[in-house]
Amino acid sequence: MHTDTERCVRAVQSKDARFDGWFFTAVTTTRIYCRPSCPVVPPKPQNMIFYPSAAACQQAGFRACKRCRPDTSPGSPEWNHRADLVARAMRLIGDGVVDRDGVPGLATRLGYSTRQIERQLLAELGAGPLALARAQRAQTARLLIETTPLPMAEIAFAAGFSSIRTFNDTVREVFALSPSELRARLPRNRAGAAAGTPGLPGVLNLRLPFRAPLNPDNLFGHLVATAVPGVEEWRDGAYRRTLRLPYGHGIAGLKPMPDHIACRLTLSDLRDLSVAISRCRRLLDLDADPVAVDDQLRTDPLLAPLVDKAPGRRVPRTVDEAEFAVRAVLGQQVSTAAARTHAARLVTAHGVPVDDPEGGLTHLFPSPRALAALDPESLAMPRTRRATFTTLVGQLAEGTLHLGVESDWGQARATLLALPGFGPWTADVIAMRALGDPDAFLPTDLGIRRAARELGLPSTPVALTARAAAWRPWRAYAVQYLWAAGSHPINFLPAQDGSPHPSEATKPASRTTTPHTRTPRTPAARAPRTPDTTRTSRIKDAQ
Repeated sequence: MHTDTERCVRAVQSKDARFDGWFFTAVTTTRIYCRPSCPVVPPKPQNMIFYPSAAACQQAGFRACKRCRPDTSPGSPEWNHRADLVARAMRLIGDGVVDRDGVPGLATRLGYSTRQIERQLLAELGAGPLALARAQRAQTARLLIETTPLPMAEIAFAAGFSSIRTFNDTVREVFALSPSELRARLPRNRAGAAAGTPGLPGVLNLRLPFRAPLNPDNLFGHLVATAVPGVEEWRDGAYRRTLRLPYGHGIAGLKPMPDHIACRLTLSDLRDLSVAISRCRRLLDLDADPVAVDDQLRTDPLLAPLVDKAPGRRVPRTVDEAEFAVRAVLGQQVSTAAARTHAARLVTAHGVPVDDPEGGLTHLFPSPRALAALDPESLAMPRTRRATFTTLVGQLAEGTLHLGVESDWGQARATLLALPGFGPWTADVIAMRALGDPDAFLPTDLGIRRAARELGLPSTPVALTARAAAWRPWRAYAVQYLWAAGSHPINFLPAQDGSPHPSEATKPASRTTTPHTRTPRTPAARAPRTPDTTRTSRIKDAQ
């Protein structure tokens, strides 16, 4: 977008926050760069230069605005709906790969040469991988300076800098202030808050921005309804879960607020801060562009009423792709409650214990390596699903199946479909929620088909897929709107104390925990099927 000068100028002059993160405005007279919604008087158009990233602005010699703090704007939604080299590289850089493994490690994960990656990033973003990682380190350093009482030396290494001198030089260059001056600028009330919570080291309270609108109902409702005890919980109006991180572990508490997500992170190693933030943003799909998504879906007159009723729905994703794939298999052919029970048993037996002084979280979800070592006979599931489970965790542990942020969506889906017991529904729900493919679609899901029937849309998988071609590339968001047509608890924000939503509390109890029941077939109609078929394609399996 940064190449469309006229459009960028209009966005800056109207202070349109929808474009924050899409591009950055550098002012040649002041040598400052801002986000489009900066509250100051807009500069003259002839004094504006537009860049696609904060790193490109910094590399060109501009410093961050102290008013709008462009380094804290939402990430570009470009990396959400693309799976090309640049998008995959940006997701890996956000996950801290360059800081941990350098550019060669980034190239190895992507399967390209370092020269090719640098050339592609420079061409599209105006900055190479080192500059992009440096901009992220500067933002992490600023967060630690403003939210913790840590000494500057500890902040430097926690933010990923190799030396204190590099840390000081980078902060001065990016923010035109020394680290000590940044901390001194804090108001007294915030300076006191930066002292942290007594007795809870490594606790950070942050604000995660997003592009409005955001409808938190299905987002948090889905995460809480499928939460695994010990790993996830809903407490005091916040969704909390444990995190497996590169240098240690953490606990994230995420609470929806009108203009941001309140994020409370407890980290065993502060070097994991930027990675933890990136994964929390990915979990809640906070870098999405809801205006673009909803505008596209509104072009279908039958889908438009659902969008207008509650715009801004996001796709609930995951902080651990391998964990989600395992839970998807555990959820095949059983209710949500049964799947949670299976997962909780695995967590208790094979998860890594953690200490949670603020709640009831007890474990990290078991790693694929730990699950691959267990005795298959100990799994309380049918033999065919047991084979699916052991094959999946074996390939994840060996590294022959990759589901990380660097994955090519099409290739990963094809690999999943080749595994025993994996059909289109399971592969697509993993693509939607684990891989992050915004165009993943579930035409065989019974909840989707029932909602389509009620709306007057085609209900057969083939016809519905043909109709959904007009929703591309946002069919995963259409799934959220169609699911929301039902009355399942996943569609409602839990109450503050975790009790059922008021609209659910008065309803009679049901024997199933899925949004839609199915009519049992007669014995004569039954035929052997793999665990993943239209018969079992239900919302309750989307764990």
